[in-house]
Amino acid sequence: MSNTQTFSDWENLVKKQLKSEDIYTILKKENLEGIEVKPFYDSVSNPLVNLPKVEESTHLVATYHETLEDDVFAFLLNENVEKLVEKTIFINNKALAEHISPQDEDQYFSLIDVFDEDDAEIDDQLVKELLAKSFKRNICVDISLHQNAGASIVQQLGIALAKTKELVEAYGEEILNKILFRIAVGGNYFFEMAKIRAFKLVFNQLSKEYNLDDIPYIFAETSLRNKSVSDSENNLIRSTLELASAMIGGADAVFSTNYQIGNNTENSEEISFKQQIVLAYESIINVFEDASNGSYYVEDITQQIAEKSWQFFLEIEENGGYLETLKQGILQKTIYDHAIEEQKWVEEGKIKLIGVNLYPKLEVKKSAEELYNKNEIKAVRWAEMFE
Repeated sequence: MSNTQTFSDWENLVKKQLKSEDIYTILKKENLEGIEVKPFYDSVSNPLVNLPKVEESTHLVATYHETLEDDVFAFLLNENVEKLVEKTIFINNKALAEHISPQDEDQYFSLIDVFDEDDAEIDDQLVKELLAKSFKRNICVDISLHQNAGASIVQQLGIALAKTKELVEAYGEEILNKILFRIAVGGNYFFEMAKIRAFKLVFNQLSKEYNLDDIPYIFAETSLRNKSVSDSENNLIRSTLELASAMIGGADAVFSTNYQIGNNTENSEEISFKQQIVLAYESIINVFEDASNGSYYVEDITQQIAEKSWQFFLEIEENGGYLETLKQGILQKTIYDHAIEEQKWVEEGKIKLIGVNLYPKLEVKKSAEELYNKNEIKAVRWAEMFE
């Protein structure tokens, strides 16, 4: 049977199941990214090669606790710990990042964003101090804030490129292989998978502008945006899917933020980390270089996201670059507009807060205007409207 006949057979089967000739209208699903999604796929126009990652196997990162020292290889540190040997360490504290001196056998990474979003400037002194250290990746470009503030996927990746270009212009193209990208992964399973893959494409394209062929180091953490105070168990389900998206998409390191919002305990931190262990050891998805390669759907949306992200990056550059658009308030307003629209979808039930169960519409206790500020990029959880 030819491919054409096969596709026609699928169409006829769907028409029969839906009892309608107008299947494309029925199966069309809206999204806020402006991405065209087909009901089903039989090919992809431009198949992608395997998209590589920096690490051979994705690091599973735990918040440091002494009881985990023997069993965990990668830690996120908020304070100094003596005598950690042959571990991979992600520094999450500015003072610690400035003063720690790694040994030769250690692998240290900085998670401290060198951009001051409020004052629209780069912390030059911090950059110079970090570049002087023997870290594996010295400079963090953090776009997790933007995801948690309600920026679209396209906006997040465009911003990551614009922040990168600011660093290159200030410190030269050799900084490109010293950067770690801190990215928050949301609940749109396949789109978030495609987000990580698309960023590899656009970052590589940017590096070629400087006659390089680099790939980004991606530290992916679970989003706070879709989590709620009263639904801890559902938070666990959401973050498990987010971690799977990150691993399948090809992140170099993954970290699960605490599923108990505002009530972190030693036990909840351990459970949050063990989500990664279950995913890695039950499915071994952390060892694949590009597990979703060959999926027509993921390939198609990956390329659409990459194209739109690059275009958004160019728009930022036309307005003077990342820092200038912050100074003018352009970027804050752009993210605000998308965040408000997204919050409306939550309020209207187009985006489900529960995820695994259907509940009556929740009572609105705070308006979107109370939660968001068009002059500020700040994290807002969807559920805050109802809490």
